[in-house]
Amino acid sequence: MFSRNVGGIDRILRIVIGAALILGYFLNPDGAYSWAYWIGVIPLFTGLFGTCPLYRLFGFSTCPLNRS
Repeated sequence: MFSRNVGGIDRILRIVIGAALILGYFLNPDGAYSWAYWIGVIPLFTGLFGTCPLYRLFGFSTCPLNRS
């Protein structure tokens, strides 16, 4: 479907940050900006699938196999 453009460490950081933000919502659901924790879905999915639409838009890649 999409070619990979997110590599190793970048991918791990996205998954960890995304999961931490989502977990933050469950730890503090009544906070003033609790809706903002759901922004963690974006880095979580881009990390899991290995592709980032913004990287594609700007022609950037951290994946060593797809560097040009």
